[in-house]
Amino acid sequence: MISSVTHKTTPDSEPSQFILPDLTNDCHYTLRENPHRHAVSRASDKWLSDVAQLVEPEIRGYVDMDTGAFAAVCYPDADPFHLQVCNEFFNLIFVIDDWMEYGVVDVQETHESCMRMLRDPINSDTEVLSAKMYKSIFSRFRETAGPRCTERFIHGSDSYFTAVAKQVDDRAKGNMYDLQSYINTRRDLVAMKLCLPFVEFVAGIDLSDEVVSHPVVKAMEEATNDHIAWANDILSYNKEQARGGAPWENIVAVLMHDRGLDLQGAIDYADKMCKDAIQRFESNRASLPSWGEEVDRQMAIYVEGMQNWMVGSLHWHLGCVRFSGEDRLALKQDRIVKLLPKGPCMA
Repeated sequence: MISSVTHKTTPDSEPSQFILPDLTNDCHYTLRENPHRHAVSRASDKWLSDVAQLVEPEIRGYVDMDTGAFAAVCYPDADPFHLQVCNEFFNLIFVIDDWMEYGVVDVQETHESCMRMLRDPINSDTEVLSAKMYKSIFSRFRETAGPRCTERFIHGSDSYFTAVAKQVDDRAKGNMYDLQSYINTRRDLVAMKLCLPFVEFVAGIDLSDEVVSHPVVKAMEEATNDHIAWANDILSYNKEQARGGAPWENIVAVLMHDRGLDLQGAIDYADKMCKDAIQRFESNRASLPSWGEEVDRQMAIYVEGMQNWMVGSLHWHLGCVRFSGEDRLALKQDRIVKLLPKGPCMA
């Protein structure tokens, strides 16, 4: 349920820092890095200028973010071709997400033009830059991706754009989410429904709809999605509160409002949500049915892909200046996050 609520605090009541939970200790999966990372990263950086048409100083922020490192830990077994597509897909999502969030492009036009391209990539012809960027990824994705995996990517893209449009509309109206409403929306905003098909793409598998739609598999996907979303929100809270983002656009702020928690209490609660996500993932893994030797082999690859995403995303966000700031090295040691000064509220 959404309500228009203004949550006010006085300067004297605002904390100056919080203690970051030991997120890496709780996420016990093995972190691996793709050996093709550096060569692919250099090639993928050119995509930002050649396809996304970014120039200085804007392009510098995306290059420094190092999405090549992100792709390398999320898809550690990909060959150079598949890793480069994944790397440039990450560039695509970060750039388009920023453009939509800050009003550089119209969300509805971006949604419609990208979906037209995805539904008819051969005959679609558009001057919308976002759709051209999407096509540059999708044309290579289709070279080796199976039809069911491809349809899941298309459906995930539609869900993502729909969620962004809702977020932009809610921000304009000053709406605030309660906890469950935020959880439901965030599950599409985190874009994992787009990213998990790349696990199949990289591995050369194409799981049947019957297998992927099994309740246990869906529960594992949801747990993966949740862990990535809540860890991301914890790590990006400082940046978001400083820039004056809407108070319901981060799980920490939502918990403070919805549960009446102080900042550290909300951080700790979000940490418990991360732990719960891993527990749900493991309990459902133990309940996975068998579909026969070959499908079980493919499902084992898919499950490992979800593990790689949880641990890889966590470590990358911890080391990324975009999310953890300039003090990210010290942050890993003492886990003390000093709040940045607040900027003006976003429109």
